[in-house]
Amino acid sequence: MWSNFHTHSNYCDGKGALSDYATKAKALSLFSLGFSSHAPLPFNCSWCMNGEALTRYLTEIEELKLIHPELEIYKGLEVDFIPGMISVHQFKDHLDYSIGSIHFVECYPDGKPWEIDGPHPAFLEGLATIFGNDARAAVTRYFELTREMISTACPTLIGHMDKIKIQNPEEKLFSESDPWYRDEIKKTVSLIRDSGAIVEVNTRGLYQKKSRTSYPSPWVLELLHQKKVPITLSSDAHHPDDLINRFPETASLLQQIGFKKLNALQGGTWKQFDFNENGFIL
Repeated sequence: MWSNFHTHSNYCDGKGALSDYATKAKALSLFSLGFSSHAPLPFNCSWCMNGEALTRYLTEIEELKLIHPELEIYKGLEVDFIPGMISVHQFKDHLDYSIGSIHFVECYPDGKPWEIDGPHPAFLEGLATIFGNDARAAVTRYFELTREMISTACPTLIGHMDKIKIQNPEEKLFSESDPWYRDEIKKTVSLIRDSGAIVEVNTRGLYQKKSRTSYPSPWVLELLHQKKVPITLSSDAHHPDDLINRFPETASLLQQIGFKKLNALQGGTWKQFDFNENGFIL
């Protein structure tokens, strides 16, 4: 049995209705499912939920809980952190849990936020315009914002904490072995440890073939294990068929690193469970 707390439906950029995910979760014998559409943003965004749909989204999740009493269903959002603009504080009273992610780093001269999670040419445009092609400065700012989010508006789950690496094919912009990069990761991990937040191990980059490793990378997972930071396994599913995509091999990797427990919501409380490549041991 598995769980998954990072899912995207047709309320944002996902494919399929919330009910499709619940039906698939039952077919896959998930014991716990969280919905986490991209929260509304205060500017035009093609992949976020429309602000007017938020109430309907939350209501539909409550209705699904009644329709599927055998499946634990939870209300969540993936919320961007943009200083002075948006954070989990604006939504937390409506949710069972939150995912905090960094998708935007600084702004263009016209005030448009620079998306670091979009097409690579758009990333390179922002890198040149805002950071003068200084990849180290851009990546450092990404992790500074991650730490600011943790310090000022800490979510339940830290979303794909090193996702900016997808814009670094063949390590042309930086190396994960660079001392400055490792220092940014170490500072971020230490802050997460002290915050009590849970780090998601996200498989989406693997099955999308955008990354050769999970988010975060295996060496970061080793550091998280050393620091005793709690983790959960998610697929960042944008289609019901991806609810447990690449879970078995990722769970095996986590076991090899030394993790003994995965975190999941059960009975409304985050708990730690034994696991293996076949799922949670309940």
